[in-house]
Formats: sequence, C-alpha cells, structure tokens
Amino acid sequence: MTESNKQILQRANEAIARGDYEGFLAECTEDTKWEFLGDRTLQGKEAVRQYMAEVYNEPPKFKVNQLIAEGNYVTAIGQITLKNENGQIVDYDYCDVWRFTNGKMAELKAFVIERK
Repeated sequence: MTESNKQILQRANEAIARGDYEGFLAECTEDTKWEFLGDRTLQGKEAVRQYMAEVYNEPPKFKVNQLIAEGNYVTAIGQITLKNENGQIVDYDYCDVWRFTNGKMAELKAFVIERK
C-alpha cells in the first residue's frame, strides 16, 4: 500500500510539472482538502483548480529530496520554484504531508517557506 501511495504522488507531481493540472486532479478525491499552514485552506477539487489557475502561471519546478511513506500517509520534502504574479522566480522549501484514501490524495498539510 505505501509504495502505491508514493507512486501516485510521484505520478501526480509529474503531471503538474508538465502543466497537466487535470491529470493531477484526477489523483485527488472530490473533497480533497489542502491546508497551507499559516496561509489558506482549500476545500474540494474546484478550489484546488482555481488555486492552480491563480498561482501556477507556468508549471512549477520540483525537487523532491525525500519521500517517506507510512500507512495512508506520504511526506514529501524538497524545493519548489514558482513564478509569482510579477513574473519573478521564487524558490521555496517545502514539506508536504499527504493523506490517502482509497488510492486518492485526500488531504494535504503543506509547510512552505520562501528561501531568502
């Protein structure tokens, strides 16, 4: 089960890197919940879709340093690079904790810090 969840997350991240946001969303539950600690919480696929349209002006670049899986959870630790609304490249360190339900990504707790 754990390896399967890692593979699902890797496939979903590959979709985002290609700009295939619908491919990513296909790996999520309908009621997926994303909590960016200290920032905002998104509830449901439509909210995530709108977030991606707003924030991912172009596909983000990921570097995953570690994937740690246990039971229904996968934790990803790495860096992500995004282009902000002003067209500037911004680098972040992140730790994403994903909860899976029936082979789908059901919940995310994201710890994201801008690199200075």
